[in-house]
Amino acid sequence: MSYEAVIGLETHVQLKTKSKMWCGCANEFGAPPNSNVCPVCLGLPGVLPVANEEALRLTALTGLLLHSTLPPYAKFDRKNYFYPDMPKNYQITQYDKPSTVGGFVDFECNGGIARVQITRAHLEEDVGKNFHFERHSGVDFNRAGVPLLEIVSEPEIAGPQMAYEYLNALVEILRYGGVSDCDMEKGEVRCDVNVSIRPQGTNELGKKIEIKNMNSFSAVRRALEHEIPRQMEVLQKGGQLTQETRRWDEAGGLTETMRSKEMAHDYRYFPEPDLMPFAPVPAWLEEVARRVVELPLAKKQRLMRQYQLPASDAQTFVWDRPLGDYFEKIAPRAKNPKAAANWIINNLRAQTAATGASLADLKFKPEYILDLVDLVESRQISSSIAQQVFAEMFAGGEAPGVIVEKKGWAQVSDAGAIEALCDQAIVAHPGPVADYKAGKAAALNFLKGQVMKLSRGKANPNLAGEILERKLK
Repeated sequence: MSYEAVIGLETHVQLKTKSKMWCGCANEFGAPPNSNVCPVCLGLPGVLPVANEEALRLTALTGLLLHSTLPPYAKFDRKNYFYPDMPKNYQITQYDKPSTVGGFVDFECNGGIARVQITRAHLEEDVGKNFHFERHSGVDFNRAGVPLLEIVSEPEIAGPQMAYEYLNALVEILRYGGVSDCDMEKGEVRCDVNVSIRPQGTNELGKKIEIKNMNSFSAVRRALEHEIPRQMEVLQKGGQLTQETRRWDEAGGLTETMRSKEMAHDYRYFPEPDLMPFAPVPAWLEEVARRVVELPLAKKQRLMRQYQLPASDAQTFVWDRPLGDYFEKIAPRAKNPKAAANWIINNLRAQTAATGASLADLKFKPEYILDLVDLVESRQISSSIAQQVFAEMFAGGEAPGVIVEKKGWAQVSDAGAIEALCDQAIVAHPGPVADYKAGKAAALNFLKGQVMKLSRGKANPNLAGEILERKLK
């Protein structure tokens, strides 16, 4: 029997706020252990939570970015459990009345556009972090109370690569919207996987198995690449799967049982009595809606459509947002947007990386890129001279035309002058001349290079090639 995988993902994202969810403690990574804490996030008796309004805004903004519905009424609940990283012995979260419902993420996958439906995105607080040493353990509560958004997908992801692409698309949307930096090394994004398998062509879901302990999206993909064949092998051998939670062992490249269904917690949710329900008013929602941005995939498609850019260039401008914004400052005035994109991606990006300069520090005006393209396309300068012009322009900020005039770099298109240089190259290199006459077409490029060398890069290369070809025939 043939089987297929059904995958759902629960993605936890720390929100980009200055303070924690219920108190004024700093939402800051890397501070000394237990330095950003107070009676509220330590769960001491007699304290009361006060909701962080920016976290509420960012949650609503996420809903708009994910095409979700923002219900007129949401509330917070207590999820009760005892664990060292949760000092209150309960977590404030949203259960049956979350702040966003539904939605979807569109993303590129397997050469097309895939869509994964979103069940909900609900707001809660993060927990502390356990540290285990040789003879004792400790808990750092700096993370406890940090605003955390849990984004739950529908179980409709078909395989490891699709899961990987979905996660990358999701975090790119959240970064674009300013919801979160999504830095996995800082623990700002964490993901749990729910996976089951079923006979192909059926609709009923199999036994749900949860996988934890994955510290990267690549690890999610690798865990699924192991777990899906493992489950299929169990069923193909006549065995049965049980609902359980498994952990991913990165070093061993396998999943291991953590706890079975019988060991699952009963969290005993009930409404948080110290927080009022949340009912956003139209003016507040309009304020949030003004923060909505163009989504990464939509931007890529628009750049390709509007400026006829190839997918690779458009993707570069999506990934490097400041570079993309720089391109769009000049692209509407460009006669050849693709050529302008080439100079920005291949030259400008390389120079800023090499010198450590930011785009805001540039000495030349953005439109000088267009002037440089025009000089090349009108054959006033050669491509090799253009590289030198760009270096001068980057260093000093002068206009390309001024640099060309000062340096005397204007391209030579005088047929008589170029013909004399061609004669010199032919006399000096009889070997390549013989090779070309023997049918080796590449020898012509060598001779053309010699002409360019004799002219110090000023000769019109197309004209030089035409003259050489005529003479050698």
